[in-house]
Amino acid sequence: MGKIKATIAGGTGYTAGELIRILINHPEVEITNVMSTTQVGDMVSGIHRDLYGDCDLRFTDQVGEPDVLFLCLGHGISREFLSTHNISEKCRIVDLGNDFRIESNFMNREFVYGLCEMNRESIKGCCSVANPGCFATSIELGILPLLEKKMVYDEIHVHAITGSTGAGKTPTETTHFSYRDNNISVYKSFRHQHLAEIAKVIRTLSGKDIRVNFVPMRGDFTRGIFASIYTRCKSPADEAVKLYKDYYKSSPFVHVSDTPISLKEVVNTNKGLLHIASYDGYLHITSIIDNLVKGASGQAIQNMNLMFGYDESAGLRLKSTTF
Repeated sequence: MGKIKATIAGGTGYTAGELIRILINHPEVEITNVMSTTQVGDMVSGIHRDLYGDCDLRFTDQVGEPDVLFLCLGHGISREFLSTHNISEKCRIVDLGNDFRIESNFMNREFVYGLCEMNRESIKGCCSVANPGCFATSIELGILPLLEKKMVYDEIHVHAITGSTGAGKTPTETTHFSYRDNNISVYKSFRHQHLAEIAKVIRTLSGKDIRVNFVPMRGDFTRGIFASIYTRCKSPADEAVKLYKDYYKSSPFVHVSDTPISLKEVVNTNKGLLHIASYDGYLHITSIIDNLVKGASGQAIQNMNLMFGYDESAGLRLKSTTF
C-alpha cells in the first residue's frame, strides 16, 4: 500500500502550518493539496516560512481526490465547505474547528469526538472526526480518570493560560505585540466556547452535569497551555496518582510526572503532561499541552493514525523546546 494522499483546507493559518510541518515527515502521508481562497498559486513556504527548503507545494483552490481531508477553517465554516464541495464518502475527514464537536451528525457522516485518550477504539476505522479544542483538551486530560471512576462530586475549578497563537493568525487588539508583551489578561470567564464540549464529555463519562468554573487567561508567550485544575476529592494524593498512571499507561503521549511540571516541557510536542497533588481534601491537577500540536494539529494527526490503522505515534515523536 502506498502513501495516503492528504488535502488541507484553510492552509494559511497556524494549525495548517503545523499540520504541514509534521506531515511532510510522516512516513505514510503525501500532502497533495493545500487549499486557500486568497493565496492561490503562491508558494506554501512563502506563508509558512519555517517550511522554506522543505516544501515546494503551491496553494490551490482544488480539493483533489484525497484519502484524508483536514479542515483548518474558521469556526462555523466547515459545514459550508462540505456542503459546497464534492467529497468522496471514502475520504476520511478531520475537522479542527468546532462545527461537529456538539452536533456530530452532518450529511450522512457521524463525527466522533477526537480525544484519543477517551475514544481511541471509536476513532479506529471511523470516517469522520471532530478534533477537540485546545483548552478542552488540556482540561479534559486533567479530569478523565476522575470522571470515569465517578470520583467527581463537586464543582471543578480551572484557571488556564494560553499563548497568543490560540487566538489565530489575524492580528487583533489583544494579540499584537504592544498589548501582549509583558502583559496578562483574563477573557471569556465562565463562558468560553470550549465549555460546551467539556460539559458533553463530563455528561458522557459521569452521567451527570458538573459545573466547571473556568477562567481563561492570555499569556505573553506564543504557544502552550498551562491549566491549573482543582476539585474536592476524598482520595489521598498517592491513590490519585496511581489512578492517573493506570488510566494513561497505554497512552503514547500523556504522562503523569512525579515532580512539578513547566510549560516548555511540552511546547512543540504532542505530549500532555500532568502533575497531581492533594491539599486539605482538594485534588490539584496541573495539565500542560502545546495548543497548536496536542491541542490541534498533532492531535489531528494522532486521530488520522488511528483512523487508518497506523502506529498512533507515527510522525509525532517531536522534540520539545526545553533544555
